[in-house]
Amino acid sequence: MARAAIRYAKAVLSLAQDQNAAAAVNNDMHLIANTVAQSKDLSDVLNSPVVSDSIKKSALLEIFKGINPLTVNTINTLITNKRIAILPEVAKQFSVLFDKLNGTEVATVTTALPLTDDLKVKVLAKVKELTGKEVAVENIIDETILGGFILRVGDLQYDASITNQLNKLRREFTLN
Repeated sequence: MARAAIRYAKAVLSLAQDQNAAAAVNNDMHLIANTVAQSKDLSDVLNSPVVSDSIKKSALLEIFKGINPLTVNTINTLITNKRIAILPEVAKQFSVLFDKLNGTEVATVTTALPLTDDLKVKVLAKVKELTGKEVAVENIIDETILGGFILRVGDLQYDASITNQLNKLRREFTLN
């Protein structure tokens, strides 16, 4: 599924570049990925084998009114190819490819509570210092980490979560 999403994302990015619409399509893709991630109902509809493709298409076009024609074509293509369930993954992969193309990496910061603007600025500065690249910060909220944070940039991961520290302590005590 991930490989298919990457292939679709590459094709859409190539078309968008040819039509000088890559930034507009990227905005649409961010909107789609975020909306589906925040709406369990929409995610369920996209993954449901019971809901017809025409209803899925109508729902998507109604929810995302005013999106770029290339984004609409992407939805149509995924519907035609019976792959609409991977739309959120295509959207994420498109954004990743777009960011790489523009020399921007995405730093994913997982925290128990939402990042404040002040903290976002500090994270951006630290990541730029470490990687030497421009970065965009994406904040994922996961209460199970209890506190601290998990920072991912590309292949690098730094886990400073309370859960991770507790697990280290637990392993130390079980080894001794």
